Amino acid sequence: MKNKTLGLIAGNGKFPLLFAQEARRQGCTVVAAGIKGDTAFCLRFIARPCRYFYVGDLQKLFDYFRSHDVKDVLMAGQVSQRNLFDPSIKLDRRFQKLFDALQDHKADTIFSAVADLLKEEGMELMDSTLFLKDYLAPAGCLTARKPDEREMADIAFGRDIARQMGAIDVGQTVVIKDKAIVAIEAMEGTDQTILRGGKIVQSGAVVVKMSKPNQDFRFDVPVVGPKTIQTMIQCRARCLAIESGKTLLIDHAKTIRLADRAGIVIYSV
Repeated sequence: MKNKTLGLIAGNGKFPLLFAQEARRQGCTVVAAGIKGDTAFCLRFIARPCRYFYVGDLQKLFDYFRSHDVKDVLMAGQVSQRNLFDPSIKLDRRFQKLFDALQDHKADTIFSAVADLLKEEGMELMDSTLFLKDYLAPAGCLTARKPDEREMADIAFGRDIARQMGAIDVGQTVVIKDKAIVAIEAMEGTDQTILRGGKIVQSGAVVVKMSKPNQDFRFDVPVVGPKTIQTMIQCRARCLAIESGKTLLIDHAKTIRLADRAGIVIYSV
């Protein structure tokens, strides 16, 4: 991969920053395309060149990558769903045509269609965990405290529910308490789902985040990190279950340290 040029479609969070750092460390040039209102400003200090686009500027994005002779592209980080429904954001003719032709507007449907268009433009969408395999969560209990019997029962129950939801591309996260489904992730994202569930049960919730049964690692890879734990602390959730080998654990040491201080379990199944 050394001396290779990679295009990066960067969403929010630390995932795109981490990828850009690792790619540069391995001798690659990262041509970054950030999303206005989503992507961190500091990406421009890690990836050069770096340009920010409105979410609807699909043709400009393609032209930008082509001008830098990009052949391989990665997606990293979420694009806020509010961008898809904000009336002030206009889709260009290329994106509008794609959008109108879709049978539905689920995340996987949209991203798969974008991947197909990239291919038409001579670019290939790659596995977004490229360079980040070491950040995939290992199996087992990752924290000092282990799940108790009730939490293990909720993990097993929640894992099945999360996989069923993932299979129909609803979301990857569920909040469980005593084998009751408290909250299911939709467009709002993991953190808001946790907060919504926490308001209902007030304490002791189990958060389960799984990959989809046929997870496409080119996009929408499950990610957890310090912010996830901080959100759980805020609503007094007690246990986080993730999928080993299929979940990116950002800032591993900080995440575990925060969880241990709060007595939160992180269990990787």
